[in-house]
Amino acid sequence: MNPSRRASLFEHRSQPVAAFPLYLRRQLRSLALGGSLILVSLVVGMLGYHSLVGLDWVDSYENAAMILAGMGPIAAPVSTTGKIFAGTYALYAGIAVLAFAGVIAAPLIHRFLHKLHCDAGQGR
Repeated sequence: MNPSRRASLFEHRSQPVAAFPLYLRRQLRSLALGGSLILVSLVVGMLGYHSLVGLDWVDSYENAAMILAGMGPIAAPVSTTGKIFAGTYALYAGIAVLAFAGVIAAPLIHRFLHKLHCDAGQGR
């Protein structure tokens, strides 16, 4: 096998579709990575809302979670530093959630597209 193909996360289109247990491992790994990235983003948001906006920990969690979920903030910051953090975090969260969804969905989308392009002679 070509060494550059061995380093790839997914099989090449010339290779057969991966067995279901391998797909399941890939999907679980992607879920763990996506969940970890969401958790890190939530913690960063909580720290920012707590230290820069002055909210207590529960309100910091609520604001960070609402921003990451795309629902909007609950408490409006009053300081300039807090407003800059809140705006920057909102911009980050909007892009990051799309990236996290891509990480989590990548194995499923790859498997679906790979099955669409299998040769009829492979029996899949």
